[in-house]
Amino acid sequence: MQQWNLFLAFFRVGIFGYGGGPSSIPLVHKEVVEKYKWMSDDDFADVLALGNSLPGPIATKMAGYIGYRVSGIVGMINAILATIIPSITILILLLTFLNSFRNQAWVNGMTQAVVPVVGVMLATLTYDFLKKSKANLGIWMTIILGLASLLLIEWVGIHPGIVIFALLLFALLRPMKKSGTQPKSKESSL
Repeated sequence: MQQWNLFLAFFRVGIFGYGGGPSSIPLVHKEVVEKYKWMSDDDFADVLALGNSLPGPIATKMAGYIGYRVSGIVGMINAILATIIPSITILILLLTFLNSFRNQAWVNGMTQAVVPVVGVMLATLTYDFLKKSKANLGIWMTIILGLASLLLIEWVGIHPGIVIFALLLFALLRPMKKSGTQPKSKESSL
């Protein structure tokens, strides 16, 4: 049953992840975190950050890791195949069909109509990540890191993978704050 659920989860990502990796990330989140609860939001954010810092398509990297985590090597292969089979099949069928109608206006309109939906999905995921970041880092550190990332990626032109890798190093090398007081247990407060 676990293999079937794993296949279905990533098959849905493969089918509905129109627009490539960025549009499939919210779908992976919905399946993995919300529906099947194979990982927490924090674990998903870590996998996403690591996946973005590595080369290759994000959906297959995440499918491979999550499949392996859920069900070992067989789960990894299952999740990767479930992710790529819809794309390969649809690509062959759709490109064969669209090639014969490529000069028609409705073909261009069809592809452009999906862009706003992908934008909304990305905005929703961004909002969720900003809320989590604010809860973990605080509002000011979230604003500083967000603006610094925007500046480095959009205006300086640094690749997002390099920025993510630098932020991972920052998180690893940053000294942890020691809390001076231990939380009181219910018994000690009585």
